[in-house]
Amino acid sequence: MTLTTQTSVNPAAELMLADPRDVAGGRRRRRRGARTGPQSMRTSALAATVKWVLLGAGALVMLVPLYIMVISAFKTQEDILRHPLAISPEMFTLEYLLQAITSEKFNVIGAYGITLLFVALVNVCCIALAAPVAYVIARGRSKWHLALLLLFVSGLFIPGQVTLIPVVFVLRLLGLINTIPGFILFETAATLPVTIFLFAAYLRTVPRDIDEAAALDGAGRIRAFWSCVFPIMRPIVATVIVLNSIGVWNDFVSPQVILGPSSGIYTVTTGVYAAVGEFSTDYTTVFPTLLLAIAPAVIFFVIMQRHIIGGLVAGATKG
Repeated sequence: MTLTTQTSVNPAAELMLADPRDVAGGRRRRRRGARTGPQSMRTSALAATVKWVLLGAGALVMLVPLYIMVISAFKTQEDILRHPLAISPEMFTLEYLLQAITSEKFNVIGAYGITLLFVALVNVCCIALAAPVAYVIARGRSKWHLALLLLFVSGLFIPGQVTLIPVVFVLRLLGLINTIPGFILFETAATLPVTIFLFAAYLRTVPRDIDEAAALDGAGRIRAFWSCVFPIMRPIVATVIVLNSIGVWNDFVSPQVILGPSSGIYTVTTGVYAAVGEFSTDYTTVFPTLLLAIAPAVIFFVIMQRHIIGGLVAGATKG
């Protein structure tokens, strides 16, 4: 004979004996489940649609002018005016682009060389000055280091055009106006605030153990930075080089004012201005010249854009 024992389970008693946190968690899950119904799915779909529509509209605003400029560089004046958005094999010609390359008004090869020289010198000077300053700020613990960082960052809020007139007076006083050293000094000073800000943010993520290990090996602070810490900064250095290079390449006001036409030194932007200034209605001169001016910057940005994202993300993560 087998005895079977049945135990009656009281739901109310189980609820009283349960952990209050489990009960509250179950209620929250039920509420979330109630919210994730058809209405929530429709809201998410609507939000995604609005997001893509806005992104598409922004892309069109930026890409349509670029598209018109590129195709117009290979068309005749009549085709540009009659069919601004169309391109076909019958319209396509390299004649005007070749004329722009060999134009006497705009020596594109010489302008490329001068601008690349400026880009290289500004990047070298900026990194050589900003990296040690950012290292001191990032490793400092006092309020004065924070004040120093804020002092440099405040330069981001001052438009470069506002400082041009005082800079011209200072450079004229020093005898550096209409000279390459004067222009390099100005561009380097203009790129320091954002460079120091990015370097300091990245260096805060670099462990201090590296500095301590270098000190134990007998290295001073300067040698420890350049030999041990600076090689780790390659992602953010690449980001800074890309941003500074594009900024110097596209700058027009600074070389036009500081170098001036009397110096005979033309960057890509000032050379374009000198070439198309008197032929502004001749689109077979304007569009090929503009394409030659922006093509290297666009190609460089497309190739290096992953370094911008990688450097900024690396600097935003506390490691």
